[in-house]
Amino acid sequence: MVSFVVWFKFAPEDRAEIAEILRHLADASRREPGCISYIPHHLQDDPDTILIYEQYCDDAALAAHRESAHFKKYGVGGLLQKMRERNHQNLIALV
Repeated sequence: MVSFVVWFKFAPEDRAEIAEILRHLADASRREPGCISYIPHHLQDDPDTILIYEQYCDDAALAAHRESAHFKKYGVGGLLQKMRERNHQNLIALV
């Protein structure tokens, strides 16, 4: 299993647009056959910071996600164009 979190920082004026992009991206990503979990959050004390928790069954499923039309449209063409900062952390399950 491949698990990771990604943090994005956005401008306050982009909040509504980012929420709409994430609705589309999460819905389509969750329907991918190799996607186990795709959960966007905003930080309780910082609504302009988004954290996305993602899990895929294997590296091939993650690669397919990154090549999907919805990732290219909403991830690359949306989130990545609006972000001010980005951080990515790979996770390793303990059990």
